[in-house]
Amino acid sequence: MKKLLNTLYITRQESYLHKERETIVIKQGKDKLGQFPAISISNILCFGQVSVSPFLMGFCGEQGIGLAFYTEYGKFLARVQGKQTGNVLLRRAQYRWADDEEKSVAIARLFVAAKIANSRSVLMREIRNHGDNPVINIAVKKLATSLRRVKSAKLVSEAMGIEGDAASVYFGVFNELLRGTGFVFGGRVRRPPTDPVNALLSYAYTLITHECASALQGVGLDPYVGFLHQDRPGRVSLALDLLEEFRAPWADRFILTLINRRQIQTSDFITEASGAVRLTDDARKTLLTAWQERKQVEVMHPYLQEQIPIGLLPHSQAMLLARHIRGDTEYYPPYLVK
Repeated sequence: MKKLLNTLYITRQESYLHKERETIVIKQGKDKLGQFPAISISNILCFGQVSVSPFLMGFCGEQGIGLAFYTEYGKFLARVQGKQTGNVLLRRAQYRWADDEEKSVAIARLFVAAKIANSRSVLMREIRNHGDNPVINIAVKKLATSLRRVKSAKLVSEAMGIEGDAASVYFGVFNELLRGTGFVFGGRVRRPPTDPVNALLSYAYTLITHECASALQGVGLDPYVGFLHQDRPGRVSLALDLLEEFRAPWADRFILTLINRRQIQTSDFITEASGAVRLTDDARKTLLTAWQERKQVEVMHPYLQEQIPIGLLPHSQAMLLARHIRGDTEYYPPYLVK
């Protein structure tokens, strides 16, 4: 199993990164903010006005260190990629499958089913921990119906439609999971997020999407060619497919924990003139510190039957997906929680 290494999140504006011997140095003007051994770093995520030396970019490409750039709000901009690795036969098989509706929908159904099942598990966990809730009970039953429907989907578009309906049900009761903290969630708003809860969710989804893209590249798959999400220039469609398994059990539960434990407050957000809402710099540091800690927590993988850190879940699922596409396994086992 791949070793879980550190991810550098560069959020300080006007920072500059460069390579010094076998280390990565972070500076702001003449001030050195940090210096880290390159061997301990797996990814570098740059948010906002962050510059990277061309030599460090080349080094990251050669060493397989993920380097990606985002806006200050967390919208993906670009990523640096070195030479393609992995078996070309695997990628050719992936492209053929993506062009085959029958094969695509077979995998797409699993991604959607996992998302719905894991969303339902989050709601059922709320009932177990905090007592019966009629509104959530209704949502749980509706998600069970969606789960049955997706099993018979014949087209990718049909699976996407079921996924959209299930997401509407799930987010329709998400406000019930916020426990007296001043946060209010009125529904999912993506680009740009216009309230604190949506800003937090979008940020967490962005972080996991990068992890999924890196994991897929690591096993030789092309993160830009998906089965559920269709091809679009610049969109890591397969990474978004894989993200569906992790939205509820990883991202949503993490954000709920931050809010309900009051690690993040309503005062930790800035509303721009455009109406977009974003975290303050200090709050972003709080979130990223908790995120790194969460990635270290070990869980039992339901298929592999071994304890692995949460941060390695995208890598385990990418490996299982590659095995299925190669023909080593008859089915792809998505990540499911109880």
